[in-house]
Amino acid sequence: MSLDNNSHLQTVCKEWAAARAAWTDGQAVSVTGGDLTIADVVAVALHGISTQLSIDKAVRARMADSVDFLASELAAGKVIYGVNTGFGGSADTRTQQFRRLQSALVQHLNVGILLPADKGQPTLSSSSASSSSRAANVDLLLRSHALPAAVVRATMLVRSNSLARGHSAVRIEVVESLLHLLSANVTPVVPLRGSISASGDLSPLSYVAGLLEGNPGVYARCHGTEKKDTSNAPASQPQYLSADKALQAVGLPPVQLQAKEGLGITNGTAPSAAAASLAVHMANQMAVWTQLLTAMGTEALVGTAGNYDAFISRTRPHPGQAEAAATIRQFLQGSQLCPTAPAAATAAHAGLAQDRYALRTAPQWIGPQLEDLALATRQVTTELNATTDNPLVDVAGGAVHHGGNFQAMAVTSAMEKTMTALQNLGRLLYAQCSELVDNARNRGLPPNLSADDPSTSFLCKGFDVNMAAYQAELAYLARPVSGHVQVAEMANQAVNSMALVAARYALEAGEVVGLIVATYVYVLCQALDLRCMQRVFRVAAARDLQDVVEGIYRDDNGVVAKIIAHTLDRWDELAHLDLEARSQTAVRDTTGSLLAELAMAASSLPSTEQLLQYQKTAAGCLARAYDSVRKQFLAEPAPASAYLSAASRVVYDFVRLELQIPLHRGIDDHPTLVAEEERQKQAVHGGGTHVNGVTNGASGSNGDRTRIIGTLASEIYMAVRDGRLFDRVAAFCEETKPWGEGN
Repeated sequence: MSLDNNSHLQTVCKEWAAARAAWTDGQAVSVTGGDLTIADVVAVALHGISTQLSIDKAVRARMADSVDFLASELAAGKVIYGVNTGFGGSADTRTQQFRRLQSALVQHLNVGILLPADKGQPTLSSSSASSSSRAANVDLLLRSHALPAAVVRATMLVRSNSLARGHSAVRIEVVESLLHLLSANVTPVVPLRGSISASGDLSPLSYVAGLLEGNPGVYARCHGTEKKDTSNAPASQPQYLSADKALQAVGLPPVQLQAKEGLGITNGTAPSAAAASLAVHMANQMAVWTQLLTAMGTEALVGTAGNYDAFISRTRPHPGQAEAAATIRQFLQGSQLCPTAPAAATAAHAGLAQDRYALRTAPQWIGPQLEDLALATRQVTTELNATTDNPLVDVAGGAVHHGGNFQAMAVTSAMEKTMTALQNLGRLLYAQCSELVDNARNRGLPPNLSADDPSTSFLCKGFDVNMAAYQAELAYLARPVSGHVQVAEMANQAVNSMALVAARYALEAGEVVGLIVATYVYVLCQALDLRCMQRVFRVAAARDLQDVVEGIYRDDNGVVAKIIAHTLDRWDELAHLDLEARSQTAVRDTTGSLLAELAMAASSLPSTEQLLQYQKTAAGCLARAYDSVRKQFLAEPAPASAYLSAASRVVYDFVRLELQIPLHRGIDDHPTLVAEEERQKQAVHGGGTHVNGVTNGASGSNGDRTRIIGTLASEIYMAVRDGRLFDRVAAFCEETKPWGEGN
């Protein structure tokens, strides 16, 4: 069973399908105050989908009623925080200048620090050329100090949804103006830092209020304000305008904030919830990736599907563990490298009798992360449809309540679980990848997964180092933020959630796990090709060695098969040697086994000359068989595809066929050596720029050989991050419904 009778995988795929349908159909998200989803946030934030306030009369009536009720309370002389009092620790002041008070609120919150570049401005000039140069260098050194535009878009949506609930006394036309700006791809430039998420995210939201006011000191990113964008995606290069000019560009008048409206806009958790929505959306996908890549890793390491047997989880019935085991097992269905049939799954390995922890305990490791992410997702979804400002207008109850719904600890809790889950997921993939690259642990694959001689080729060694760097940074990012709370604002905010900071770091942690996933995908595809190549080689080598061994002993009781098996097993152990040395050493090291088998069979022993000839001939057979199989695999666009599970093929075929990232040949694929080889061929043949049938710089069945290894991994990373690859995975899951069995 799984959480809420829905598996994590099913929930993630449903959310992905909903987000994809939204940006594919291009229909505006209707803001009602009660049914906003993470998929809606993703569609609006990342894919530019437009928004509109619901036309439902009930939604609009409750908003209007809250405004009217607040006016009646003020007319009755009631003291209402932030409406006729000061703010926070200054709430002991009183005023009847309601509009002026709201402007004072926005003014004292517009205190974030931004770089000139964040507002589309050149570095500030100076009277001194040298100091101007220094300023330019500072601008180049520092990262943006602005909250990402996608998070700001999500913030505007979430805040509008909260205001539409009718507890905030904010006029309908204010929310409609906010949603109009969002649909027109006009977003304020919001400082990245400065919120402690205690009385909501005050400073970030004050820039949203500043945009609505048309404050010339607040800047906006404007995409496509001069023409409609039919792609539902923001233009790649924004225009930066001051808020007053941005409003003019979209035909909106400035908003004059009335009683409580400044507070209603700024006093809420929308930025935290917005960033958290994007973070948990990404983290949930990374959890699916971890399960799928664990299945691929089990194939690449010829692990056992028995690791994921349902009986193991039934004896320790944590729902997350049971789901992870069932999902990985389903992802292995149809694999020729790791059969899931009971007899095949329990076949003994040479060497270790069981897989190492990175595979064997994967369900136990992943399971708690699925449970934490499920809870985090529920917490964030609840926050999206909550009223989070203060005071709250209760029209039905005839009261104005002073409370603390702006305290965003629920979001912090969700994000700290998310960061921990991401760190643990990344750690598992890092461990699997490290095992796969190390020939001492990868069951016969070459060191660094180099297809050519390992003495001059170190293909995945750099990836192994990068993965350690990614994981170290990820572990650093995953520390709880809530333990660093500082007392703020005249000691009024003695506890504060730091939710936006937690969400920002969760987003960053998700990016790092994306790097780990992309790197591991590249390594896995290389390893799977080499594993299948090993499999085909063993068949070819056994066939070729048959005659050679039978020249020493005519088999009639299985001796020849034993000798060949000994030789090929030793071959696997010698992957660190170049081809010629590996072949010679494998035969020489197993000559003793040959003689022992002959002695046990009471056969006459060969002469020294016969043994030397046998060693020479057998070594030649091994070298020729390996070279032939290697050339066969290098010539095919996706040589391992037929051996893999259906789930693994989704990823593998995308990399090999759609991205045209081929099985790497090793040092011969280094672009400068490719160019040198071409120059030599041109010199000899007077033209012709083809290497292995591929024109330098052009894509073909063997891919573009001008790309460095990092570029290949980068292309996979972009496909992971922009959703192209997960789209294939989600479609596969929807078609096969792996959650329907064993969960």
